[in-house]
Amino acid sequence: MRTIGILVGFAAAAGGCGGGNDGAAADTTAVAPPSAGTAGATHNVNMVLEGATSYRFVPAELTVKVGDKVVFHNVSGGPHNVAFWPDSIPAGAQAMLEPQIPNPIGPLSSELLVDPNATLTISFTAAPNGEYRFTCTPHMAMAMNGKITVVP
Repeated sequence: MRTIGILVGFAAAAGGCGGGNDGAAADTTAVAPPSAGTAGATHNVNMVLEGATSYRFVPAELTVKVGDKVVFHNVSGGPHNVAFWPDSIPAGAQAMLEPQIPNPIGPLSSELLVDPNATLTISFTAAPNGEYRFTCTPHMAMAMNGKITVVP
């Protein structure tokens, strides 16, 4: 009987691990809840191609708290990148963002994420409150845009 209980537990755990998700939906729940001495929540944004021509950030709009981080995932339709609009971010935000963008291809513009499942992580620790508008440079003409709102 104990063996059956263990097997049922394994089956339930395996059933909750993926399957049936094409990557279009983003998990915006906290990976590690904030507590004293730890970083804030982690939010996920998927970069996807839906259908034949619909390039999107999923979710396209996200509200995070100061101290949270956002992980952008290249799911489908790449290459993708994240390029923040310098005139559409709060004063002082550029100095916080620039050091986090490895191998930039332009001002506040990340390198292209070519490999499937490649990620870019942006931390909003000590970030000024406000809206951070961004785009995917290769798919800007196809309205692949997003917005992160940072709140206290």
